Order: sequence, then C-alpha cells, then structure tokens
Amino acid sequence: MGLLHSGERPVRAARGVALGVGGAVVLLAALDAYVVVTVLIDIAEDIGIPVNRLERVTPVVTGFLLGYVAAMPLLGRLSDRYGRKPLIHLCLAAFAVGSVLTALAAGEVMVVAGRTIQGVAGGALLPITMALIGDLWEERERATALGAVGAAQELGSALGPLYGGALAKISRTSFLGVELGGWHAIFWINVPLAVLAAVAVQVTVPSPRPKEVAGDPETGAVAAAAPAVERIDGKGGALLALALALLVAGLYNPDPAKAVLPPWGLPLIGAGLLVGAVFVRWEIRSPVRLLDLSGTRKGPLLATLGVSFLTGAALLVTMVFVQFTAQTLLEMEALDAAWQVLGRFLIALPVGALAGGLLARRLGDRSVAVAGLLVAAAGYALMSRWPLDLAAARTQMDVDLVIAGLGLGLVIAPVSAAVLRVTPAAQHGVASAAVVVARMMGMLIGIAGVSAWGFYRFQSLTAHLDTPLPFGVDPAVYARRMADYLARVDAALHLEYTEMFLVTAVLCLLGAAAALFMPRRGA
Repeated sequence: MGLLHSGERPVRAARGVALGVGGAVVLLAALDAYVVVTVLIDIAEDIGIPVNRLERVTPVVTGFLLGYVAAMPLLGRLSDRYGRKPLIHLCLAAFAVGSVLTALAAGEVMVVAGRTIQGVAGGALLPITMALIGDLWEERERATALGAVGAAQELGSALGPLYGGALAKISRTSFLGVELGGWHAIFWINVPLAVLAAVAVQVTVPSPRPKEVAGDPETGAVAAAAPAVERIDGKGGALLALALALLVAGLYNPDPAKAVLPPWGLPLIGAGLLVGAVFVRWEIRSPVRLLDLSGTRKGPLLATLGVSFLTGAALLVTMVFVQFTAQTLLEMEALDAAWQVLGRFLIALPVGALAGGLLARRLGDRSVAVAGLLVAAAGYALMSRWPLDLAAARTQMDVDLVIAGLGLGLVIAPVSAAVLRVTPAAQHGVASAAVVVARMMGMLIGIAGVSAWGFYRFQSLTAHLDTPLPFGVDPAVYARRMADYLARVDAALHLEYTEMFLVTAVLCLLGAAAALFMPRRGA
C-alpha cells in the first residue's frame, strides 16, 4: 500500500466516526423491530387483551414491519433529493414520536399506530445509511463499510428480544399518571437515545459539497461527488406499500373462532396479489425503479432473495412463538423466558452466521445455504415433537433451539455474499438493501400467515370449553374444574405451537429448494 495523502488520515478517521454513528442508528432501529417479542403478552394484558385472544396483538408486530418495509426503498430515494442528514434527522424525530405514542398507549389502536410510525422511521434509516456510505467511500472500500452496517442490522435481530426483556424488568412507576416502568420503559428510553443519535449525526455526518470528488488531492476527501437529483419512483413505492398492506389486512383475523381468514380475507389477499403483479410490471417497465438491479442475472438473484424471504419468515415465527411457549406453558416471566429459552436460539444464530461465512469460502454460498436450511428444518421438526410437559424436557428444548438457530445462522452470510456477487459493484448498496427488504417482507407475511393458522387452530380446539364459574359450587369442586379447564387450554396451546413449528420446518425446506438455484461458487 502506498503512503496516504497528508490530509487523508483525518478524513479516514472522520469517515470511521460517521460509519460508527450510522451503524448505531441502524442498530437502534433494528433493535425495535424485535424488541416487543419478549413483552407481547405483557402489552396484551395491559391493554385488555386476554391470553386466549392473542391474535389481537399480532398487529403490534405486523404494523411495525409493514411501515419498515414500505418506507425502506422510497425514503432511501428521497435522501438522494433532500440530503442524507436532513432525512436522518426527520426519521429520528418520527421514531421518537412513535415511541412516545406507544409508551402512552392504553389500547390496541394507539399501540399499533405508534409501532407503525416507528417502523416507517426505522425502515428508512438503513438505506439512507447505506447511501451515505456510497457518498463517503470509494468503490473498492465500500464493501467493508456496507458489511459493518449489515452487521449492525443483524445484531439487532439477536439482541432485540433480550434488550426488550431487560428493559421491561424496570420497576413499574408512574409520574403525573404516566406509566414509566415495565414494558413502557422500552419506548421511553428511545426518546433520549434518538436525541443523542441526532446530535451525533449532526456533528459527525458531513454535508455534501458540490465540488467534492473522489480522491481530491486538495481536500484529501474520498467522498463521491454530491449525487445528482434523481426522480423518485413514488408510484412504485405506493404500489409496494398497498400490496403489502392488503395482504396483511387479509391475513389478520380478529375473530378466528370460525375460520382461518376473516370474511374479507380472500378478497383482500386477491387484491394484494393483483397490486403486487402491477408493481412488478411497473418496476420492469418504469425508467425509474425502487430497486434498480438491471444488469444482474435475474434467476440467481430472485432465488437468493427468495431464500432471504423464507428465512425471515422462519426467524420471526420462532422469536414470537418460542417466547409465547415459555411464557404460557412454562409460566415464565418475560426476561426469564427470553434468556433461558429463546436465548438459546438467539445465541446460536450469530454463531451460525460466523460459521456460515467461514464455510462459504471453502464450500460456496449455495452449498452452505442449502445445508443450513436443512439443518434448521431438522431443528423445527424436532421442536414440533416437544412434549406437553415442557418442564421435564428443558434439555431437549435447548438442543432443538440451538440446532434451529445454527441452521438459520448458516444462511445469513451466503445470502448476502451471493447477492453481491451477481450484482455490479455500483449496485451493491441497493442489492444489500434488497436482501434486508426480502427478509423483512418474509417476516411480515410469514408471521401474519402462520399466526392466522395457529390462532384459528387454538380457537377451534377450545371452542367447546366453558370457563368454570365459582358461583353455586363447592370451592373444592370449582378448583378441580378450573384445574381441568386450564390443563385443556394448555394442551390446546401446546398443539398450536408445535404445529406452527412444523409449518416453519416446511418453510425451511422450501428455502432449501430455492437455495439450489443460488449462484454457484465462483459464478
């Protein structure tokens, strides 16, 4: 390597600081994508949702994901027009507002509204940060910086549930009638964090200067020239958001006692698929696209994005329903469930990701992705055989969760590497964002679809049960009837959860089939 220009060292240091701040902002948003996993039951109890109607809490998860996915491509483009720094500030402000609404919520509508606003703001931060890297780094150095931001995104998925459970342990306390502790603390703490992030962005993120060009010897800068104002694919963004919203609304059934889908389910799903087809047609023909990946080999690219979609679905179903299993059948507190049960999966996930990156160098991305998804499918198949007496099967649970986590983790690095390999270097930022978009879409559609089936199964299994009442019966008789009722509810929950894990195993097998069409090693 040659000697650095006299002004290049401080510029590199400044870029490193900007990258650290950008990564922290992405991590903050990623944490909140998963932070409610451990406290969904606590939120449900506080806003009046009984444990046998948990389908009503699903929009707390899907609302955030819908906002996250819909905003990601469109607001990334808006930052090309209005600048990275102003858009980051706007997103952080909206993130804080959504957090306050969620913390203050006393009902379902306000919780979902707050989470959706958080999702819109959080979803925009990843592509804007990636675009900022494109502004500040030369092409040959850009991959490392993009990898660091991608790692922050992945770290959020592993730490989010544990982070949420830890904050929820803060003692409940109120000030002027406002609840500050418990699960509310998860969202109140976002306000000072967003303020700190905004200050850090203002201080460290450079504003683009029109005369800066890559490798300018006078300034020592290695930033790219300020991007020209681009047309924004507003129609494409609106079509994508509408398609996803219709699909999610069609899959959400607030009363699953009689059917998997609500009366409006099939019409909305059909409309969502139709709008999705219109979106694809628009993206093919439009001169301005949300995710312009022209010049890439479409078959391997779509297969790789399909793998990301299916692994995303498996990931979130695991996080939500393993936590539910621990809190309902093992009767554990939120943090204990997160650390002692779900934590096995969350620890295995990054270990598998590290192993996947190392193995992919020797065996190729496709082979490792296929193997990882087959391992994950085996783990979920074992989870579907968990006995009703889970307290006596804790070792088996731990082993099965580790297998599933390692399997899904093995897929992370090969998918990211494969997408970058089939796209030109100039499109690596867009390609990296596409992987995340595909995974988040998988989470959104996966949790909505699998939940619809699971909650219907629970309602059908418990429809004949009558809640015992303590009136006019001997206390001992009432206690015996209540114990029998609760045992039947637990049996229904157990069957619901294990069937969901079996469905997740099928998703992993479909992912393994899609991975067979990923690019070969060296391709």
